[in-house]
Amino acid sequence: MLQPYACLPDASRGRLFPENMSTFRSPFQRDRDRIIHSSAFRRLKHKTQVFVEHEGDYYRTRLTHTIEVAQVARTISGALGLNTDLAEAVALAHDLGHPPFGHTGEDALAILMEPFGGFDHNAQALRIVTRLERHYAGFDGLNLTWETLEGIAKHNGPVDPPWNYALAEVNGLWDLELGTNASAEAQVAAVADDCAYNHHDLHDGLRAGLFTEEDLCGLPVIGECFAEVDRLHPGLEPMRRRHEALRRVFGVMVEDVISVAQNRLAALQPRSVDDIRHMDGPIIRFSKPLYQNLKAIKSFLFQRMYRAPTVIEERRRVTKMVNALFPLFLNRPDLLPEDWQGDAGKARGDEIELARVVLDYVAGMTDRFAIQEYHRLIDPDL
Repeated sequence: MLQPYACLPDASRGRLFPENMSTFRSPFQRDRDRIIHSSAFRRLKHKTQVFVEHEGDYYRTRLTHTIEVAQVARTISGALGLNTDLAEAVALAHDLGHPPFGHTGEDALAILMEPFGGFDHNAQALRIVTRLERHYAGFDGLNLTWETLEGIAKHNGPVDPPWNYALAEVNGLWDLELGTNASAEAQVAAVADDCAYNHHDLHDGLRAGLFTEEDLCGLPVIGECFAEVDRLHPGLEPMRRRHEALRRVFGVMVEDVISVAQNRLAALQPRSVDDIRHMDGPIIRFSKPLYQNLKAIKSFLFQRMYRAPTVIEERRRVTKMVNALFPLFLNRPDLLPEDWQGDAGKARGDEIELARVVLDYVAGMTDRFAIQEYHRLIDPDL
């Protein structure tokens, strides 16, 4: 049973291009399925999370991260009586706009696009699902419901102007009420993202040898989880010990979010999804004590993982690639693939529009394809 403040499929604001209702699927289930079958979703398989995609089979990619986020979102939304299909759809779409090389690629493209309207991966995800996916006969994009588009745009909170050009473009077509909170389902997707990456970055950092279990035992939450495993399973082999402890860390985060949300919902008594949208801040969040503990964990990861010398060196290498590929295609649009030549031709004479076409192409690259193109077109030895 859905709560009154959940997004109800029958009350959806619909799609930009009207379609008949599906016989067997709700509008949000249909959104979820279209996202899963999109080209951009498949490309997440070869886009990096922290480590460049080719470095090891066990490290998370954007695809495995996205699947983990969707699983957590379904768990939390189900416990709270929210629409699990909408929460899952937003979770599955939340990273579609990420370029190759993770946040390193995003940082490089943001600088390169400053003269042309900026770059933000959330806004780029909206551009993908409203314009760049071109498979359907009746429309560009995936023609997702208003609620899913709202969730992609605002899952991290209200978005104040000035807006990235891609966000402004979509909002100009359909007012996403960017100044309000997102639905509770979209807020769940955002917190699920935090839970997932806090958990798997610990796993990946350990596997990469950037820190040890002993290093983690000095951190809040994590130390208690390792201690509990040692008490319940003394002498457990190292890999099982690691897994048992870190899955408990995951559980602490998820249970905290559910408990805080249940208490806040009981106290505030929202009667509709619009009540959620117009609250003073998000309804779905960590408790203050856990939030402070997670800040300490993130600080540790920042120093020991995201700024590790080997990671910094790789960031330098891939930033050089992005900084070379973008201006190359901007100055030589004839080097773009044939199926991109039409968009480039329409933008001829308009540097801003051409830059946006080039951005769409470069941002859509996987790690391995960006490396291949750099080697083919610029420097075969880097």
